[in-house]
Amino acid sequence: MIVDSHCHLDRLEFDKIGLSLPEILDAARQKDVEHFLCVNVKLDQFPSMLEKIEQFEDVSASCGVHPLDQKDQLDKDLLIELAQHPKVVAIGETGLDYYYSKDTHLVQQESFVGHIEVANQLKKPLIIHTRDAREDTIALMKAHQADNCGGVLHCFTENWDMAKQALDMGFYISISGIVTFKNAVELKGVVKKIPMDRLLIETDSPYLAPVPHRGKTNQPAYVQDVAYYIADLKGLSYKTLATQTTDNFYRLFNQAAR
Repeated sequence: MIVDSHCHLDRLEFDKIGLSLPEILDAARQKDVEHFLCVNVKLDQFPSMLEKIEQFEDVSASCGVHPLDQKDQLDKDLLIELAQHPKVVAIGETGLDYYYSKDTHLVQQESFVGHIEVANQLKKPLIIHTRDAREDTIALMKAHQADNCGGVLHCFTENWDMAKQALDMGFYISISGIVTFKNAVELKGVVKKIPMDRLLIETDSPYLAPVPHRGKTNQPAYVQDVAYYIADLKGLSYKTLATQTTDNFYRLFNQAAR
């Protein structure tokens, strides 16, 4: 069995897919997916996200603010309150994204630090998004003891040096369908080096559908395509890859019900 360690079930476009959420989850279960981590990106959207997924025992949640959705100062008290819901197994996604705008760097950094502090306080792992911000991401992780709570660098697309620094802090690396893209040459090399006991797989659906589904709305069932591709890339059997990444998920997100 496998796990989709990062998906946005509340953002799936059901009309485009032609399936309801229960049907989408059933389709994934038929592709060996036994658990789903639905990731929050805005605190004001957390209640509606939770309402959509609360009935499903095999769906866990995170709570946090995506760096590109961080327009104002983080409301740490609200984050702490929401993140204590029993469905919540992680804090985030949080992190730094410098790709689009330079005028939000400071508020992103302050928010990231706040998320690290909350994760340490609640003893829940972090889900970190990082893009074009390698040095600052690692520096803030080190300065604010992110290694105490641990976590994952999700949808990883950076270089081996950054991956190694995160691994040295006890973090996991999660790989999405981007690894199946032809131009993801450097990423393929990084994936080959990631230790098997620190590897996770994800869809990041509804975004970034893997080959052979590019152009379609991504969905959790497609995490199996990611698993098969990475297994082949690392010279492993699908079963070995599936077993190890699933064990890794429950080790990191130890409050997720298995």
